[in-house]
Parts: sequence; C-alpha cells; structure tokens
Amino acid sequence: MRLHHRLSTFVSCGLLLATTSRTAARTLTERSDGAKKDATVLILGGGVSGVIAARTFHEQGIDFKIVEAQSQLGGRVSSFTFGAPGKEFTLENGANWVQGTVTEGGPENPIWGLVQKHGVKTQDNDWTGSITTYDATGPVDYLDLFNDSIDAFTNITILAGERVAKRQVDLSSRTGYQLIGSKLKTAQAMACEYYQLDWESAGTPEESSLITTSWAANFTYDPDFGGFGDSNAMSIDQRGFHTFIQLEANEFLQPSQVLLNSTVTKIEYSTTGAHVTLSNGKTLTSDYVLSTFSLGVLQNDDVEFNPPLPSWKQEAIQTMTMETYTKIFLQFPNNFWFDTEMGLYADPERGRYPVWQSLDHPDFFPGSGIFFVTVTGDYSVRVEALSDSEIQSEVMGVIQAMFPNITIPEPIAFHFPRWHRNPLFRGSYSNWPPSFTSDHHTNLRATVNNRLWFAGEATSQKYFGFLHGAFFEGRDVANAMSKCIKGKGCVTFSHVEDVTNAKPYTI
Repeated sequence: MRLHHRLSTFVSCGLLLATTSRTAARTLTERSDGAKKDATVLILGGGVSGVIAARTFHEQGIDFKIVEAQSQLGGRVSSFTFGAPGKEFTLENGANWVQGTVTEGGPENPIWGLVQKHGVKTQDNDWTGSITTYDATGPVDYLDLFNDSIDAFTNITILAGERVAKRQVDLSSRTGYQLIGSKLKTAQAMACEYYQLDWESAGTPEESSLITTSWAANFTYDPDFGGFGDSNAMSIDQRGFHTFIQLEANEFLQPSQVLLNSTVTKIEYSTTGAHVTLSNGKTLTSDYVLSTFSLGVLQNDDVEFNPPLPSWKQEAIQTMTMETYTKIFLQFPNNFWFDTEMGLYADPERGRYPVWQSLDHPDFFPGSGIFFVTVTGDYSVRVEALSDSEIQSEVMGVIQAMFPNITIPEPIAFHFPRWHRNPLFRGSYSNWPPSFTSDHHTNLRATVNNRLWFAGEATSQKYFGFLHGAFFEGRDVANAMSKCIKGKGCVTFSHVEDVTNAKPYTI
C-alpha cells in the first residue's frame, strides 16, 4: 500500500515512450474562441491512477494529456540509487510491495498482473515467519507476544464485521482493541501491536477506523472476502519498481500526450470546461479535468481552485487523513545484524524506530551491507524536521541498543526521503479515521460541476492507501468520464450536501 505494503524510485531512464508508430492523436476540441483546446481531458498527475486513466481514455478513443510535475511518470512509486561507490543498488523511497498478488482460482491484484507482464523482478517477503525481536536491552525473544498481536488484530477485524452487520457506528481501532481485552502495558506488546496496525496504515490505533482497517486487511489479503491472497512480493528490480507503470505507459502514450516537469498551480473550472495554469505561467484548456493529486496536496491548498471547491468537498478532503511512511536506509561495510528478513525493536517510546528489514539477505541483496528502519505518522513528521546527521545519530543509538555487545561501525551510506515536506505529495498515502463516514467518501470521490473529477488511492473505498486502489480508481473514473464525453448515459458521481448523523444529538 501501502507505500511499504500499500502504496503499497529514481533511475535516470526518464519517461519511456515507444518509437514504433501509433494511432494519431484525436483532433482536439474547439474552444469558444475557435482555437484548439489542449485536450478533451487533462489528467493532472502521472502516477498509477493517472497512467491507468490515460490507458482507459486511449482505449475509448478519447483525447487526453497527462500533466506531471516530476521528470518521469510513477508518482509515489519512486526509486533511487543508494550505496557507496562500487556498492550501489536501486532501492525504493516509496511503494515497494505488491500486496496479496494472487491466489489460484481467485482474483489477481492488477498491479501483480502489470509486474508479471513487464518482467519486474520481485521476491516474496515473509513479514511474520522470518522475524527477530529486540528491546532496549538487546535481543529478547517475545515472539509469543508477536503471535498474540496477530490474533488480536484478527479479533478486531471480526469485531468490525459484527458492527457492520448490526449497523453500529464506527469506532477507533484503539477502542476495538480495548473491547476485545487487548490493553497493552509493556513496550514489547506495544511494538507488536505497532507492527500489525501502524506499520500497515501508517496511523496509530487511535487515528485509524476500526471498520475500514478491517476492510483494508480483508479486501486485499483474504480470499474469503474477495481478496487476492496473503503473499507480499517486494520489488528488487534494479530498473526501479516504477518500471511496471512506465512500460505500460510506453505501450500507448505519444510524446504529445504528456507534459513532464509541469507543476499545476491553479485550476479554473465551470460547467463548460476548464483552464489549468502551470508554475511557468502557461495555461492549458480542456473540456474536463481529472485530478489525481494526493490527498495531502489537496489538504494543503497547494493548488488553487477557482471557484473554490464547495464546502462538502472541502470537508471530505480535510476529514480523511494523509499519513507519512518513512524508510531510513543505512549501508555498512559488513552485515552484523539478524539473519531473518525482519527485525522488531521495542522502545519505551511507542513508534520509535520499530520495524527493521535486512536487505543484506540471501533473498534480496546479499553482500550489500544494507538494512533499513521504518517510522510512520507523527514520528515521520518529527524526523523530517531534523537534519540527516541528527537522525543518523538517533538511529545509530537504537542499533547499539539492539546489539549491545558489538562495536557498531559508522555507516558508509545513509538516506531517507521527506514525503511529508514534499509539496508534490505532502505525505505517503491516505488513512481512514473513525470520523470519516461513507458520505464523506462519496463526497471525496464526487464530481464538481460535471467537469472536475477526482481519482487516486484516497478515493478508493475498499483499497484506500494501496497501489491497486489507485489502479482501480484510475480505470473506473475514466470509464465513467468516457460515457459522459461520448454522451452514452452520463452518470457523474453525485455528492451529499450535508453529512449528518443518523440520530440528532440530545443535550
């Protein structure tokens, strides 16, 4: 997703465009002043939603143009080169895994289909069966608590299902844990809980909806609920994970259908069309706009809308949560840590550098000397405010606590991305809080003035926060738009003017 599981990064290949001949672009529609419009649909953002929407418009014979702020397509699927000279590897800042993949006889995660189609190299990643545990005193075996945490998470998803069946109100996941009797008091137990919930949602149990946290697990991982399966394939492709979406775009995109290095600053829209202004002052015109901006960009007013978005849309945008998921990478001259794939550290402060993964492992990059730690949510925001040297010092202190009898060498390479501060994203992926209702979700997805449409992982009810959520939304919204454009039973996504309680407050 998300970014680690769900959404769930920079090689210098740039945008991949085929050199073979393709069908010529459709004639652009006329503006009211007789000039040519830039496209029937302007797709704002070239991540998974934007590219899959573009593919859908291409299949429907509808003229479009992708406007992307970065120098290549991929969005939050973003790789980078890491390591000391002569010992470099392509790693992922953002999305790294395909969740669920496929179960024989069941549905396939569409991202897995694209990964297989384009030959992206992956490796199964065992999150629960290959793990070593630590606390502030060093190596400590608390796998019994880890297994208890798996059972507790399963039990809160069962509780969530019962509440849905009875039409009871949503609760926080923390309340769900408390109702099943999981009231944790030790750092070890809290680290295990973090691994099951925070590491997936990037939000705390207090911030995460009980019901939709259950959806996120079941609809992706459990075939009994239509999920894909319980395996997780981690990209280790040295071209970068974004290769799957760039090669897919390569099959249909023409150079004239994409603008790279083009940051949108303003969207003006009406019932007859739209004008999109870029940071360089250029204005593009179209009949329709499809925004695939991240929830964080919309929340922070990084793009001006004229007229301003209606109050029902703004409420939906601000009510959902944009979380941050941060991977902090270190490379050492040699491997001195655990032999398992994963490590879990229980700090007295919940969420402080808890989840570790070894890339110097036979299944990943043996001999690389690389492992990384993940932090999420408010702790991610905290570390982004510090310098690299300050974060490296803190992380090295944790490593020394984990391995008290080893003289830890200085790392030869260090890196972490600042997703929360990046104005193109303002975070990593969305999370559904208990205050966010189904009506809010309807409004987040709803069309404005029949011309301004929205798609992305955040607008997916079943798969918010996941790459496959971005895929499905890009495809489904583009199909709905295509019917409107062709005049074939246009059904826009309606909104709820006022999100209200089923019962009034009694005071």
